[in-house]
Amino acid sequence: MTREQADLLGAWWDEKREFIQPSEFLLTRNGKVQMSTYSNSPIGRMDPAEMLTLITMVNSRNKS
Repeated sequence: MTREQADLLGAWWDEKREFIQPSEFLLTRNGKVQMSTYSNSPIGRMDPAEMLTLITMVNSRNKS
């Protein structure tokens, strides 16, 4: 990714090493950000199984 792309996403750009730090987004169907994480280490990154649980919960609440 380029610095310009990171800026468009609102992601964290590492100036010292010149790369984008992990930036994860959960989007709604209409493209709104529902949840985001930014991390400069493996701690705090989205876990796929946990995200599936979150998505299932959010979807079930939206049906109510």
